[in-house]
Amino acid sequence: MARQPRLTFANIPQHIVRRGNDRQVRFYIDEDRQRYLLAMREAAMNHRCAIHAYVLMTNHVHLLATPREAHGVFKMMQQLGRRYVGSFNALHSRTGTPWERRFKSCLVGSDRYVLNCYRYIEMNPVRARMVAAPADYRWSSHACNASSTNDPIISAHPAFLALGADTFARAAAYQALIQERITPQ
Repeated sequence: MARQPRLTFANIPQHIVRRGNDRQVRFYIDEDRQRYLLAMREAAMNHRCAIHAYVLMTNHVHLLATPREAHGVFKMMQQLGRRYVGSFNALHSRTGTPWERRFKSCLVGSDRYVLNCYRYIEMNPVRARMVAAPADYRWSSHACNASSTNDPIISAHPAFLALGADTFARAAAYQALIQERITPQ
């Protein structure tokens, strides 16, 4: 049975999840993560996608990205997959894809939802009990979004920019937002 086409629009953010096959580890060492981030930055630039938030867990990845063109996210994820798989397989003497067949994505339609996605993504390591606080996890966009740390991958979404008049005000407002409990709704 043919797959249903995905709904995608230019300039509408998407929450993307890419899982490892059988939920196996896809980032064994720091070099794996560094290569993935480099490949993600290149793919995002090549396909005009702004990355707002990310986290690299051991067996999956979450991204919040806005494509400038309708199919930008798909092209970005395709390039990212090809680039990372080759280096991952070469480094670990393996073959085949480390990822499930298809990444998952959903449109993020409101500013409130965008900010909740930022929080959800960056709190992932805390919910997984890997760290006590998101600032303790090195492989996410949290340091950039919650402080004045520069991350060349990150482009702030307008909803994030509206949190404060400058970098420090935004960081303080975002840190307060992170402390709020995310409700199931």
